[in-house]
Formats: sequence, C-alpha cells, structure tokens
Amino acid sequence: MKIAIVHDWLVTYAGAEKVLEEIIKIYPDADLFSVVDFLPSDQRSFIKNKKVKTTFIQNLPLAKKKYRTYLPFMPFAIEQLDLSEYDLIISSSHAVAKGILTGPDQLHISYVHSPIRYAWDLQFQYLRESGLNKGLKGVLAKYMLKKIRDWDYRTANSVDYFLSNSNFIGKRIWKIYRRKSQTIYPPVDVSSFSFFKEKEDFYLTASRMVPYKKIDLIVESFANMPDKNLVVIGDGPDMRKIKSLATKNVQILGYQPFGILRSYMQRAKAFVFAAEEDFGITPVEAQACGTPVIAYGKGGALETVIDESGSKQTGVFFNEQKIDTIIKAVQKFEENQEKIKYENCRENALRFSPERFRDEFESFVNEKIKEKKILK
Repeated sequence: MKIAIVHDWLVTYAGAEKVLEEIIKIYPDADLFSVVDFLPSDQRSFIKNKKVKTTFIQNLPLAKKKYRTYLPFMPFAIEQLDLSEYDLIISSSHAVAKGILTGPDQLHISYVHSPIRYAWDLQFQYLRESGLNKGLKGVLAKYMLKKIRDWDYRTANSVDYFLSNSNFIGKRIWKIYRRKSQTIYPPVDVSSFSFFKEKEDFYLTASRMVPYKKIDLIVESFANMPDKNLVVIGDGPDMRKIKSLATKNVQILGYQPFGILRSYMQRAKAFVFAAEEDFGITPVEAQACGTPVIAYGKGGALETVIDESGSKQTGVFFNEQKIDTIIKAVQKFEENQEKIKYENCRENALRFSPERFRDEFESFVNEKIKEKKILK
C-alpha cells in the first residue's frame, strides 16, 4: 500500500506538527507533501528528515517569510499535487490540506485541527486584527475569504472520513461541512512534564502573546487582586500592552526555555487559561505536572479539564472572558483547593498521551482500510 501524508505548511514545530510527528511514526515509509517547506535543518528530525514535495508557492518571492500572504493561491496550489499513485492519503489540515484531489479508489482520511478559522466564524476577528475590515482592501479581503469558503465547503466532499481533534471541532465540522467526524484527541508529551506536589504561592499563565489568548485579561484580573501573585511566560505582539497592565504582584518573564517553563508549571498553585481553543495543549501539560487549571469554560478546555464537585476534579471554569468572572473563579478555586487532588490532575492528563493517539489513529485507519476493501 502506498501512503501519502499531506500537511498545510512546514515552517515551525507547533501543535499541528506534533500531530504530524506521531502520524509519521505510525507510517514511517509514507511520502510527505506540503504547500511549502521552510523547516530549518535543525528542526527536521520530527519528520524523520523526509524530503517534502511542495507546491509552486515554495518558489514565489518572499514566500519564506510571507507565505501566508499567498493564501488566495493555496487552494489552487494544493490541487496541483499529484497523488494519483497512492492508495491511502492522510491529510493533517487546519487550512487547505484536506482539499487535495483524490479518486474513487483512493482512501482519504483527514485529521482536522479546525476548518479554516479566518474564513469562517472567526472572519470578522481576523479582519479587525489585520486592519482589513474597512475600505477597498477590506472589500477585497472579504471577497477572497468568500471564495475560500466556497472552495473549502466543496472540497469536503473529497474526504472519505473526518477525524477531529476535539468534540468542539467536531461540532464546527458538522456546522460547516455537514459531515460527521470522530474525535481523536491530539498527542501531548505528558512524560516531559513530570509530577510535582510541592506547590508555591503563585499562579501561572504561559502563551504566545496574541489577542485571542487573552493574556491581557488575566493580567488585568490579577492587578485587581494585589494579594495574589501571577507569573506570565511568553512573548509576542501584545507584550508591550501586557507589560503596561502589570502591577507589583504580576511578574512578566517573557520567553523562557522549556526547563524553566516546566519548573514554573510544576510549582504553580494553578494554571490560568482564558482563551477559547480548539483543544488547548498547555492546560493538559499543567495537569501532567499535577497543577490544577482555572480555565475559560468554552472550546477544548471543556474536554480536558474536569470541573465537577467530586473526587476527580482537576480545575475550575469561568463562563465569560471578563475580569470579574476570572476573579470569582480564582476565589472559587481557593475555596475548593483541598478538593482538587494533584494526583487526579496527573491521571487526567495521561488520557492524552502520544501512545494513546497512535493506537486510536492506527486502529481507525485500519478499520477504514478493511471497509474499503470490502466495498471493492
């Protein structure tokens, strides 16, 4: 059986690439395709140093740094990849990878991190943050996104089976494509976040500092709780704004290497998470350290954090992205802190191990391969 794996773009090692890494471990002999491949030579081990077959966008001017500006051409580009010789095609998609062309005798399984966020329900947020919500540029951007939506909906028909990275994304797949999906949670390297019971008197948040992560909201909330300490790890476009909001009880550390991040995550009283994520890896990493989570109760966090009065509780939810709701959630956490066992946090995190991902993914694919043969 000839197998092809299709990924949107290869430029860094982040959440989607961690999924790709585990898929390649299952199918080490598969050929790898991508819109562009600009991975540095020292970051190619996770794809087993495979030679990647790319599209014409790879060779366009400034593509290495400005590849996202070629988004209007990506649907056409991905369709130019010739996969006709492959029996099984696995796409790992948050943008255009699922749109590759396949025939009736080929099996196409698509693991969807999300339908194209900035073309669907997050369009207005994307346009505002990009300064493209007004004027002629705004009209052109909206028209381009409309064309991408048309293409995205149409190409869903070329996928035989959808896998989603959370039930939350499964609902989005149904809403947009009217297709059912099966959830297989993404792999989290829980073994790298060792269990630690000795907690200290500070809260932690860690993230890239971009608007939707709501780090500014967390900092403002703790500015209104001067008796509680917050440590903030991460960097990004919002760093200056976030620093301006910090008070004496808020420590902004900026980017930190993994060892320091893990140490803070292990020692924190609780991890604070205010974003609406498709899945959200950091709350799972925190729980792997035995650290409870105070999270916005929407999106993937509802599936990774347990906020129930019982023996297995691992955190507390707040239902609005507002200062007063975060303050109330912190107060609720401190009132119930003794009920949340660190061992339960660790046990819950182990549900998302890479080994579990590989077992579930391979079992699903093998089942569909057998069905395909029966249909023949």
